[in-house]
Amino acid sequence: MKINHLGIATNSISDVLSFWEGLGLENVHTETVDDQKVRVAMLPIGESRVELLEPTSDDSPISKFLAKRGGGIHHIAVEVEDIEASLAALKAKGTRLIDETPRVGAEGCLVAFVHPAATGGVLLELVQTLS
Repeated sequence: MKINHLGIATNSISDVLSFWEGLGLENVHTETVDDQKVRVAMLPIGESRVELLEPTSDDSPISKFLAKRGGGIHHIAVEVEDIEASLAALKAKGTRLIDETPRVGAEGCLVAFVHPAATGGVLLELVQTLS
């Protein structure tokens, strides 16, 4: 396993992008994930990435996060080889899951979220790349 990305919630990608680019990171991919009501920008850093998350509607999970906590780290994403097996193992241990089955996320990856109550307060995203 490895950290796939750190998700950072922001009201506007364009407002914070210049900071990250000033550190030498490059926005290599931007897309809208309609079913999650979010626009994302991916900035590689070593083997991982910073994922900037901007809500596309007022009822987006990112909008709710921003209203409650303001901008900042939203989640940590861990890359797994077999997301269904990982979810089954967590479920068998009684781990509280947000997603019991994977869904398609940014860049066509399979994703599923583990509830922060199960992780000591951190929203954890499991990611399986399909390349």
